[in-house]
Amino acid sequence: MREKLAAQLFTVRNELKRDFPGTLRELKEMGWAAVQIDGLHGNDPKDIAAVMRELGLKAAGMHVGLERMKNDLEAVLEEGRLFDTKDVICHSLPERLQNEAGYRSVRSDLLAVSAKVSPLGFRVGYHNHDFEFHTGIDGKYALDYVLEPDAERPIYAEIDTYWVKKADLDPLEYISKYAGRMPILHLKDMTGDDRRYFAEIGSGVIDFAPIVRWGEANGVEWYAVEQDYCPGSPLDSLASSLEYLTKKMPSIEG
Repeated sequence: MREKLAAQLFTVRNELKRDFPGTLRELKEMGWAAVQIDGLHGNDPKDIAAVMRELGLKAAGMHVGLERMKNDLEAVLEEGRLFDTKDVICHSLPERLQNEAGYRSVRSDLLAVSAKVSPLGFRVGYHNHDFEFHTGIDGKYALDYVLEPDAERPIYAEIDTYWVKKADLDPLEYISKYAGRMPILHLKDMTGDDRRYFAEIGSGVIDFAPIVRWGEANGVEWYAVEQDYCPGSPLDSLASSLEYLTKKMPSIEG
C-alpha cells in the first residue's frame, strides 16, 4: 500500500514557501511515494518537476482552482504533463458559489473542461468540503449533483473523509456510491473531542481500515493524506500519519 500513499502538499504549504525542493526531499526521506500538488508558490513547474524526477517522487494529481481551469487551461495541462499526472482536481469553491445557482454553474464549467481534456487523456475531478452537504439540488446533496455521471464528460470524485464526517455522514457508506469513479481518495482524520478538528491518521475517530479495503476493491489509485492544520510541525504530523498507515493500521486483507 505504501506505493499508493501521497502527501497532500497543502499540509506543508508554509514549509514549501521557504524551501520547496528541500521540503520535497524531506517527504521522500520520510517514505512518501508521491505528493499531490497544491500550488507551486512562485516556483517554475519545470524546476519542481525536475526535483521530483530526481527524487523519484510521483505526482498524485494536481489541485487547481476553477477559474484557472477555465482561463489558463493550456498551462494547467502543460503542468500535468511535466508532473506526469492526468488528474486535475478543483480543490474548493469561493463562498459566492456555495449555493444552488453556484453549484449549477460549477457543474456546467467542469463538464465543459472535461469535454476539452478527456480526449487528451486527462481527468477532471472535484474535491469536497462539508459545505456541499449544506445545499440540496434536485433532491440530492450539492456534491452528488456536481458529481452526477456523464459518460462523455466525466467528473471524478475526490472525496475527503474528514469533511464527510464533519457533515455527520459515515465516510465508508458515503464513498460507496463512487466505486470506479474515484481515482484519488483523501484520507483525513478527526479528533474525538467536541472540537471535531483535524487530526493525524490513526489518532482520531475515523476507522480507515475498511475505507482503504473498499478503495483497493473499487479502483482507488492514490490515497492522499492531508491535514489542514497541525498542532506542531506539519512534517511531524505527516510522519505520524504515514507510520500509522504503513505499520500500525489493522490489516486490510480480505
